[in-house]
Amino acid sequence: MGLLNFMTTLPVNVCFLQASFRPPRAIRGGIPICFPQLKSTASLEQYGFARNRIWSIDLDPPPSPSDISHKAFVDLILTHSEEDMKIWPHRYDCRLRVALGPTGDLMLTSRIRNTNTDGKSFTFRFAYQTYFFVTDISEVRVEGLETLDYLDNLKNGERFTEQEDAITFESEVDKVYLSTPTKIAILDHERKRTFELRKDGLPDAVVWNPWDKKAKSMADFGDNEYMHMLCVEAACVEEPITLKPGEEWKGRQEISAVPSSYCSEQLDPRRLLLSG
Repeated sequence: MGLLNFMTTLPVNVCFLQASFRPPRAIRGGIPICFPQLKSTASLEQYGFARNRIWSIDLDPPPSPSDISHKAFVDLILTHSEEDMKIWPHRYDCRLRVALGPTGDLMLTSRIRNTNTDGKSFTFRFAYQTYFFVTDISEVRVEGLETLDYLDNLKNGERFTEQEDAITFESEVDKVYLSTPTKIAILDHERKRTFELRKDGLPDAVVWNPWDKKAKSMADFGDNEYMHMLCVEAACVEEPITLKPGEEWKGRQEISAVPSSYCSEQLDPRRLLLSG
């Protein structure tokens, strides 16, 4: 398994025409796995190293629970390497299950275990950096994050409270919404389609679109590709996760696409968020 970046048959992901597929550069698009950090530090690359490492396939994975309909799945495993320990001195096991439901729903389940033998705990942050394909970003609404506090990365991480009844897009957005609900709806009006994102173990949600000026400054991003993408990431940002030796953390994200017609008021976003 090469660089970890998922492109699925579900009409969700976008891969950018100028994306680089040459290691060690991260691939722009799909669902990069961000671990053990989300921003650059002196020793670690931006968004951590997991998305740029070689993962192995578990040829004898544990069975799926009998009450889960996602029967088609693959388990991927990443463990510490001597090179990684030079920049992040911890031993860990990271297991990622990628599962598809009978109607095309995509479920990602991550388990991270501290396998340190020196008695040391470690702390990390995590995100599924999901790039959604949208028809026209100016016609997209994100429901489920209204009234919540957020950190605005365009204003040095200053904390605000969302005042709008939905998130819409007219300029660059880079926000971290805190203590978010387990369900978020992304309404693509032009295509009359709604993405429903469900999550567990990941309390925050990152919403990002670079808009035109920043898109032009990014070598792996087409000048106009910002119009057809939106990142909504299930994440753990504000409060990092700490694991003692032997402890395990579990996080999950599920995405489904459903037809909708918000403009004709056939879809009530709040009803969607409360369903299931």
